[in-house]
Amino acid sequence: MADIKVTNISKHFKNEIAIKNINFEVKDKEFFILFGPAGAGKTTLLNIIAGIHIPDTGNVYMNGKCIDPVEPEDRNVAMVFEDYALYPHLSVYENIASPLRSPRYRQPKEVLDREVKRVAKTLRIDWLLERNPAELSNGQRQRVGLGRALVRSPEVFLMDEPITHLDAKLRHQMRAELKDMQKNLDTTTIYVTHDYLEALSLGDRIAVINKGEIEQIGTPEEIFYKPANEFVASAFGEPEINMFHAQLVSKKEEMKARFLNNEFSIPKDIQLIFRKIGINNLRIGLRPKYIEYSFVKKADSSIIGKVSNFEPLGAKAILTIEVENVYIRLLVSSDIGIKRNQELFVTLQMDNAIFFDGNGRNILWQQSDSGRRELVWEN
Repeated sequence: MADIKVTNISKHFKNEIAIKNINFEVKDKEFFILFGPAGAGKTTLLNIIAGIHIPDTGNVYMNGKCIDPVEPEDRNVAMVFEDYALYPHLSVYENIASPLRSPRYRQPKEVLDREVKRVAKTLRIDWLLERNPAELSNGQRQRVGLGRALVRSPEVFLMDEPITHLDAKLRHQMRAELKDMQKNLDTTTIYVTHDYLEALSLGDRIAVINKGEIEQIGTPEEIFYKPANEFVASAFGEPEINMFHAQLVSKKEEMKARFLNNEFSIPKDIQLIFRKIGINNLRIGLRPKYIEYSFVKKADSSIIGKVSNFEPLGAKAILTIEVENVYIRLLVSSDIGIKRNQELFVTLQMDNAIFFDGNGRNILWQQSDSGRRELVWEN
């Protein structure tokens, strides 16, 4: 297996910057996610690692050795494409077997047959081996594309949104299967996706990319609960994190946040940080799970609002409450019997708030002694 290191990678296409000064390391046997919106530069970066694109600046290392001069076919990586890229004139069996028929990875017939059937069984397409791609559904074609990569033992798997075209139920099933395959194959995987559920459920670590630059690298827990900035915070979760403009006010020795025409207490350790860095205006983020609603006032800090929208999603629903011309979104049970314009009380769990400065950066992420922005205070 292999570890991958990317240092100072930049790439331009004509006058457009695709990726800019990208740095990260992927550990041996790690499932590493490249996450970001369309056009962020994820696929470009994957193609550079594969050797398909040549970077303008920077280097790619595998197992400590620079592989920039190495041709794509000599890098011993297997790539799974978003658009399947199957041979239309070959059967499922022959498509999966094609890497083991190549001059570089040629295997005896009995080994080839055993490996193709093993992979097909793992992907639950063993009953489709005699069919051609035109006779398959999109989900089945994607599994064949995965099978073609899995049939040999590369040092690194590069997967470019391999399940994005599948229906919701099949995507959920394939996420579980990919995680199991990763454990069983014991290999290094770099996986591109724009789906935050895939990123959180599959990744050992996630690199969040936006406009060609890395916003944050961390475990799923770090990305979700300790986002480096508002972009990262908003990219994960449905409904999105609620954001509020706030002003800090001092009451004797206590500091409070004023927003929604009310004043809310702030955890003591956060107050100490605010005093140390000297900040007055900020943005406060609260995920829907940390906001409660009630039909009667439950606490002194509860504020009154009215129902703006109610979107049933099966057993759950997204409830939108308007408070002081600000819309607050919660995830609730769909059978609560709420009507539009009905008055409700809202309670904010400020102990779980995330605090951002005027530039949208997490205040807990400050300039460290090394000169990089990193998490130097814990709440």
